[in-house]
Amino acid sequence: MKSLAIPALCAALLGAGSAQAETITLKVAHFLPSTSNAQLNIIEPWCEQLRQESADRLKCQLYPSMQLGGTPAKLADMARNGVADIVWTAPAYSAGKFPRVEALELPFVLPMGGKAGNAIIWDFYERYARDDFKGYKVLVVHGDGGMSLHARGKPVRTLADLAGLKLRASSRTAAKTVESLGATPVSMPPAQMTEAISKGVVDGALAAWEVVPATKLDEVTRYHSDVPAGQPAFGYTVLTMLMNQRRFDSLPADLQAIIERNSGKALSERFATAWDAATAKAHDATPADGLVVLDDAAYGEMRKASDGAVQGWIDEADAKGLDGKALVEAVRTLAGSGH
Repeated sequence: MKSLAIPALCAALLGAGSAQAETITLKVAHFLPSTSNAQLNIIEPWCEQLRQESADRLKCQLYPSMQLGGTPAKLADMARNGVADIVWTAPAYSAGKFPRVEALELPFVLPMGGKAGNAIIWDFYERYARDDFKGYKVLVVHGDGGMSLHARGKPVRTLADLAGLKLRASSRTAAKTVESLGATPVSMPPAQMTEAISKGVVDGALAAWEVVPATKLDEVTRYHSDVPAGQPAFGYTVLTMLMNQRRFDSLPADLQAIIERNSGKALSERFATAWDAATAKAHDATPADGLVVLDDAAYGEMRKASDGAVQGWIDEADAKGLDGKALVEAVRTLAGSGH
């Protein structure tokens, strides 16, 4: 009996050792190309950090450009259903599913810049929007650094300049903002935006500077209107990395700890740093005669014109059983608290 027990024990120990050393590969999907800032400067380095800290036990397989099938609107469901282990997406692509974070995308509430905006966004998520993401392991909620107005044929310096323009809008909230400013919103994925502008289907776009080089927006637009320094942006796109909760729960505790350590505020700051660098590079590469900074009077006029879009969102939120006014005031309070 004793001679049989020793080999059995050795086999058990060897089995435990091999299980301990097993490599776990996480499927990570997103909607942008593999050459995008998000993949090259955030997602790939983040995955490399997980690999190093886990001594090769935790790896990523990346699926950019919707390579797992479906549309960007389906990414959140793909994480929930386990088609992907992790997705990077915009909650607004899944209209109505993440209602509370829409307050962050309203016009003229969040400051320009990755670092400035992301601190507020993560704080808002933790305090007010966790219920939006029930059933997911939330790795980060962050922003696009704030949107500017990129126009093809004429500079936008005043509210009147927007009349009659057709502008690409990234979300339902952005579309309401464009509409409130007197222009006509046209919704389309980032991949279609540049061609639509080049063909004159739309006159420009409300978009973050960070996407300008990747989408070649600078090749089809000449004028770029920014808000005055230190003022809140035209609008924001909120972005998030979501993990399948069951997949996370299935991992050994030490691997869970590695993901936790590199997520949340740490991942928010990683996105902010890369976003601000990409924004500065895109802005600096733009010819000076195409850069427009709104004067205070024009900016004030646009803010006033957008009040209807904010109130409309509050009314819709109230109809869903949320306190829309309280959510808007929460964003504004956090934005004014010196994050």
